[in-house]
Amino acid sequence: MGSIPQVSVLRGPTHPLPRVRYLSRLLEDKVRECGNSTAIIYKGSDSVVHKLSYGELDLATNRLARALLARLAPLDGDVVVAVSLPPSEALLLTLLAVWKAGAAYLPLDQQAPQRVHHILEEAKPALIITEEAEDQLDEVLQCHNVVSFSTLDTIATKMAATILSDSEVLPATAQPLAVVLYTSGSTGVPKGVRLPHAVVLNRLRWQWREFPFSPTEQVCVFKTTLTFVDAIGEIWGPLLHSSPISLLVVPREITKDPQRLIPLLEEYKVERLLVVPTLLRAILLFLGLDSSQQLASLKTWVCSGEPLVVSLAEQFLAHFRRRDVALCNFYGSTEVMGDVTYHVIRSREDLAAFDKVPIGRPLDNTTIYLLDKQLVPVPVGEVGELYVAGLNVCAGYVNNRDPHKFIPNPHTVDPDMARLYHTGDYGRLEKGTVLYEGRTDSQVKVRGHRVDLAEVDAALNKLPQVDKTAVLCYRPGEVDQMIIAYITLHPNVYISGEEIEVALQSYLAVYAIPQVLVIDSIPLLNNGKVDRQTLLKRYAEKAGNSTQPAAVDLDTSGVSDVKAAQCLLKTVAAVLGGAARGTVALSANFYHLGGNSLNSVLTVSKLRDQGYIIGITDFISAQTLKDIVGKMVPEDNVKEVETIIRNHKEKPFVSEILSSVHKSDAYRIITDSFYAKGDLEQCIEPRIPRCEYAELLDQIWEPLVRAQLSFVLRSRMTGQIVSVALGFDVHEEPPVQLSGRLNIVFEFLEFVEAPIRDEKLPQGKGKVLHGFMMGTEQTLSAAENVAAVQAMEEEVLAIGRTRGFTGIFTTNTSPLTKQLSADVFNYRVMSEYQVNKYVAPDGSKPFSRASDSLRVACCWKEI
Repeated sequence: MGSIPQVSVLRGPTHPLPRVRYLSRLLEDKVRECGNSTAIIYKGSDSVVHKLSYGELDLATNRLARALLARLAPLDGDVVVAVSLPPSEALLLTLLAVWKAGAAYLPLDQQAPQRVHHILEEAKPALIITEEAEDQLDEVLQCHNVVSFSTLDTIATKMAATILSDSEVLPATAQPLAVVLYTSGSTGVPKGVRLPHAVVLNRLRWQWREFPFSPTEQVCVFKTTLTFVDAIGEIWGPLLHSSPISLLVVPREITKDPQRLIPLLEEYKVERLLVVPTLLRAILLFLGLDSSQQLASLKTWVCSGEPLVVSLAEQFLAHFRRRDVALCNFYGSTEVMGDVTYHVIRSREDLAAFDKVPIGRPLDNTTIYLLDKQLVPVPVGEVGELYVAGLNVCAGYVNNRDPHKFIPNPHTVDPDMARLYHTGDYGRLEKGTVLYEGRTDSQVKVRGHRVDLAEVDAALNKLPQVDKTAVLCYRPGEVDQMIIAYITLHPNVYISGEEIEVALQSYLAVYAIPQVLVIDSIPLLNNGKVDRQTLLKRYAEKAGNSTQPAAVDLDTSGVSDVKAAQCLLKTVAAVLGGAARGTVALSANFYHLGGNSLNSVLTVSKLRDQGYIIGITDFISAQTLKDIVGKMVPEDNVKEVETIIRNHKEKPFVSEILSSVHKSDAYRIITDSFYAKGDLEQCIEPRIPRCEYAELLDQIWEPLVRAQLSFVLRSRMTGQIVSVALGFDVHEEPPVQLSGRLNIVFEFLEFVEAPIRDEKLPQGKGKVLHGFMMGTEQTLSAAENVAAVQAMEEEVLAIGRTRGFTGIFTTNTSPLTKQLSADVFNYRVMSEYQVNKYVAPDGSKPFSRASDSLRVACCWKEI
């Protein structure tokens, strides 16, 4: 009997949760045991240290909760109170009072007024508590129910200080909310994550069990911005635990400054600290410069928010050589209460077995699934999309946005595991622990290849000259898409971005090498994470949307036709624009400068407009721009132009009419091309499963073979099939019945093609050849891809002429095929349609995620 294959599913320990409706009840219980112990420590603007005991905290918040209830109208369901206060004892009093009143708190960051405006319009908080007086409000807060903390505190002095009974607080729902946090949405519009008390409790109880407070631990710190999920554990982990731990409130200006933060941690003998890797690196750098401050008390370091790279973990271990110091790598997101897996590093042995720092094993009452597109667990060792089930999963988004992110769990009947949250991350299970394999949305397409930005970042971190990195994709999916990497260098290191790019060739495929930009420092957000939007804006200004020409070296020595060389250099500089990766010179390679399939065709077209003819194959196969000059011919030199055209037809491919022997290659290439590269298909969420392309091909395969209008191209050099072109007589296409999401694409194509086909093209069989689908092998380089697409276009024209068709009809979505059709083969555009404006028969807009630049063109060419 065969063995049962191991699949990528990990379940954390099971620990039943106590029935606690409101977390504030835990503090009320704690007061009975340690009411005189210090709860909050805060140094105000007057530099005076303020302290508040647990008993004082409880009494003050009971009064404040009653003051809140007096300002709130009777409401059903979850009541949300927005809070816009700086880190202080007033903030903590407010948060606890909100809970005691039976409401959930919603942090606001008024430094982003447009974001706040969206949040208030969507979440509709019943009340907003601010630092400012009611008559000094920002414009964004006006017209809302707003009260200042000082006003609320004045009202509270007249209120009773006894514990509120269940009958006094707001009516409870089945799973009352504790916190609403807004996180960045995939569309750029923030989404409100709804976190119930039970979810927060599950995370806290795991923390207390796995990382218990030591007998010597007296003070913890609250330094994380309140709008980020990690602040929940920082605040409530100490305050709600039964131990008499004090919470030190760290002002924002100190959090970002290691020179001020480290002495504060030493002063209070802090034993645990939560940091993003960027801040950890800064702290280690400072500790290396000042041997007098070594944070001897700090034993538990938690990294969260960004991937922890091996080099930083090793730097940490090299500095802290004690076995009682642990570096913990936490993984999660706001939707799962911050963390769902963790890995503890105490020595190099905890890293040695892996090529990256693991994200570890699941927390209590949590299950991790690594699934394929059909939601089937992948075998151990394979990469799958990471899903989470269990008591750490939030209650969805405000207004039920993006419900597809939370789906029924088909793998269990356990009610605690009934819902799956789709993280949007990739993971891999190895040696019983999970390794992070990047974001699904960080996997971008470059020349048809999938590139993981996390892999690019890891390669940069292997270079000894590189200190910090930020890898981004500029305008993903657009014509001017570019992978860019901003880096800082170690002190006293001098190396150019171009030299770093050369070094990366040892680690990355050519198509994955980013444009490297060396800067002095990488901008950070308030929470210590990289400010990616600022960097993208900086690059956009540099690239100038390609309106500014690139730097040009007009040295034409060594070429006989100086005029042609200057024309080429200026044209390439104009096409690549500010995004060019280096100086445009005759010694440069077009693709190393940032050229791709599309702009290579555009360059050939622009050269033709200026009176120079060169075959596309000659252009893309040239090693340098100087080689291109030698193949450019003035169009008035008729004989040489005819030679170019004749040589251009001697393709490196052999065409074979489609037959049953090509079936497996045709299915694979078409499926891979449209699943990984289809411009329409990439806009649909959830994505179209691969199996639906096989369903389509099963229905049309026999008619395709009978029609004898389809073909494959085989490489003369390797003998391998590299591309497939499928065609029909437009008036003899077989009916197709699709049950899945691919039907959305076919409904759209029928919508744009039918008016042209039925009203503007010749009628009757044998008149119109329809270029139905084209696909190329994913392993082709940019140059090979252009050559294959051009060869297929030419073969379609040849078949059309041989079979006596009047013309060719095709619908192009790819920028490359549109460019070839218009500029090389002289197709006429019959209609053009902006994809994201399409409304499906059911009233939905399935391509709403598409950029405004994605347009389909219905084209016609008489032959």
